[in-house]
Amino acid sequence: MGPVALILLLISGIAFAGGGILLSKAIAKTSANSSKGLPYECGIPTIGTSFIQFNVGYYLFALLFLVFDVELVFMYPWAVVVKEVGVIAFVEILIFMFILFMGFLYAWKKGALKWM
Repeated sequence: MGPVALILLLISGIAFAGGGILLSKAIAKTSANSSKGLPYECGIPTIGTSFIQFNVGYYLFALLFLVFDVELVFMYPWAVVVKEVGVIAFVEILIFMFILFMGFLYAWKKGALKWM
């Protein structure tokens, strides 16, 4: 597998995604009903504005969750090959975990982990 396979994979991925979008545009029924653009919550029409401003702490909490979730995704392949690679893999994961732990301590110090 060389660069030709990568280019072929890229082209076929774009064609598959674009083809699905074009096919849905061609087949799907469209409606100009103005009520389709309104916010909908449990069948009850909204009264007043539907815009609610959320506290930024919720977003920070979600981003921290994603960071540590991605960390776990990187640790699974490491756990599979750690015996084959040896001490170098262990040192590398210690450095990786140290960097993430420092980020955790920084978020804790800034109060990003305190729930409102």
